Amino acid sequence: MSSFSAIAPGTDLSRHARDLVRMHDAVLGGGKPAMRPRAVVARSWSRVFETGLDPAGLNVRTPYPIEEIERRRRQSPLSAVIGDLTQIVAPVADASQLLLVVTDADGVILWRNGSAKVRARADTLGFREGSVWTESAVGTNAIGTALAEAAPVQLFSGEHFEQSQHPWYCTAAPIHDPIGGDVLGIVDVSGPALTLHPAISALVDTAVRLAESQLWRRHEQRLDHLRTSAAPLLASVSGPLLLVDEHGWVAHSSGVATTGRVAAPRGDRALTVPGLGLCIPEQLSHGWLIRPVERTTRIAMTLRLSSTPAVEVSGADSSWHSPVTVRHAEILLLLHHRGRDGMTVTELGHALFGDADHAVAVRAEVSRLRRALGTVVESRPYRLAESVDLAVETPDAERLSDCAFVRRSTSPGVRALAR
Repeated sequence: MSSFSAIAPGTDLSRHARDLVRMHDAVLGGGKPAMRPRAVVARSWSRVFETGLDPAGLNVRTPYPIEEIERRRRQSPLSAVIGDLTQIVAPVADASQLLLVVTDADGVILWRNGSAKVRARADTLGFREGSVWTESAVGTNAIGTALAEAAPVQLFSGEHFEQSQHPWYCTAAPIHDPIGGDVLGIVDVSGPALTLHPAISALVDTAVRLAESQLWRRHEQRLDHLRTSAAPLLASVSGPLLLVDEHGWVAHSSGVATTGRVAAPRGDRALTVPGLGLCIPEQLSHGWLIRPVERTTRIAMTLRLSSTPAVEVSGADSSWHSPVTVRHAEILLLLHHRGRDGMTVTELGHALFGDADHAVAVRAEVSRLRRALGTVVESRPYRLAESVDLAVETPDAERLSDCAFVRRSTSPGVRALAR
């Protein structure tokens, strides 16, 4: 059984569906259910309660016009792999009464393929191209919940918030950009609830792996082009260096071992690169040349925990100020207090979310933090770079425990620091 599956092999689907519908009605009616919803379902229902959606009705669907759908398709990196995804599902779609649905990162359905009979049933549910299937739009559903959880999700029958979705199962997983780490969209396989098979989870996982591998192959082709175009320049310079693309992926290295990626370079700031130390990026026509500055140079960083958290950085003849997200401020604060021992991805997941089920979300957040600030965070374990001197300021309080940022934090680890 997959870790995110809603059923186990041998489950009596009819009986389980009836039990889940009774659980749904009891929980949403304020009663005491005979069985408790799974943790992922309980979290989603809690979020959806706050939206004011009606669980008994079909909440309003307003699909985007075809012009907007086509625009989103053209802009989506997934347009390059939708043909391969369709080939996985097409041979079994009619026989298994299922649909393949692919959305963008906003939860807008861009492509739908599968059984004509099931497509017609999905139309009555508003489950069609152009519709938005986030939790805030249609309640708990695999697409919206996978976006909210940043993790694969399978829902069965009464686990959906809307009663109109109870005759369905849905299995969804995020497709991440293998280059930048961002969620590009969701791949979902849905169908009539009583046709759910445990192998559906594996089918969705295969589709995600295929999409990400195809995107990675195209990325490698772009790196090959960067190496070719920069070859004359590389032949004329000496000393340790890296040639990277705009996302920090290494196309060529000389005199330094690298794991394949550094922080995304920016022309207005220095960055720390393992093996090279502090570096100043030099922009090329198709990428960046990265070479080290003096080894004695250090980066002084101040993290200001105000209502709008920000960092101020100086070093290597450059200084700058940048706002950061609440989550990035929490990561910097946690790593600052852990010191050189650092934190594993599991430890950071527990500190940020309270459980170990968010490893993908943790890695994505650290990746985004590096793109925003440079490689101020090292990996394995996560820790502040050795060349970074971080100071924490709480403008509204003398002590960390009195800081409004800390008191409002949803991170268990940050709240623990205050105690």
